[in-house]
Amino acid sequence: MNPVIHAENLTRRFGALTAVDHLNLDVEEGEIFGLVGPDGAGKTTTMRLLCGLMDPSEGKAVVAGHDVSRELDLMKDQIGYMAQRFGLYTDLTVQENMDFYSDLFGITGRERVELSTRLLRMTRMDPFRKRPAGKLSGGMKQKLALMCTLLHKPRVLFLDEPTNGVDPVSRRDFWAILYQLVRDGLTVFVTTAYLDEAERANRVGFMHHGELIRCNTPNALKHGLEEAVYQIQAPDARQTMERLQSQPGVLAVQPAGADLHLFLDPHATSPEELAHVTPFAFRPVIPSLEDVFIALSRKEDLSRAA
Repeated sequence: MNPVIHAENLTRRFGALTAVDHLNLDVEEGEIFGLVGPDGAGKTTTMRLLCGLMDPSEGKAVVAGHDVSRELDLMKDQIGYMAQRFGLYTDLTVQENMDFYSDLFGITGRERVELSTRLLRMTRMDPFRKRPAGKLSGGMKQKLALMCTLLHKPRVLFLDEPTNGVDPVSRRDFWAILYQLVRDGLTVFVTTAYLDEAERANRVGFMHHGELIRCNTPNALKHGLEEAVYQIQAPDARQTMERLQSQPGVLAVQPAGADLHLFLDPHATSPEELAHVTPFAFRPVIPSLEDVFIALSRKEDLSRAA
């Protein structure tokens, strides 16, 4: 099966800064792919390269069967792109915004009515079609932006941190819509800073300093970590964290609610050995995606510093 998104040594430099560093990635049709990383990791730049909004310094991208650099116009007809700040017109109503974008895409007559009706029903925005966009909640604005992006029936949907700053209930609703779109045959490529949200994707890629450092299903990522993860309880969490961070074999110590999560190289040390340095109670835990990303990024930082 040919991937619907293919990146080969995709690279983008800004002077001395390499924002995306030789990225290789395939995304299959009908998949939700989540790209995760901290601010400055290269997520948005990667998406802009894949959408043809930016030229690569090196490498190539093929989306929906078209080379992004050489067949940009053909590719653009096949994709929908929703930026972090989508261009909604706040003085226009929900319906007027949709009509405006329908005009841009050349969608008229019966097709416009059917598409508009279906999208409004799917997003549960039909009761708000006469409300000005400027008076919508953050979650509703994202739903409206999504509807406008879907009007021309794209094959691949690119979403750049679509739920950033949106309340948890609206985030859940937004993802329910994405699942429905994928069932209808759409492919979704989404960037997110929420690690709990990334668990909803079929596969997740971790970006760090412009590099794709790991890519797999959420379950495989959580069970494939080489480092051991322990939840530890101590009378003085701050002092325990400070003492453990300097010990050989300790990769990281991070707050986890009232407790701590300890990441260590099982070949170099053990919690029993470390308990002699500072007393604590411990138990092994299956890492969350956040735990996995912390461990991998810390390991990457140590490797760069060596």
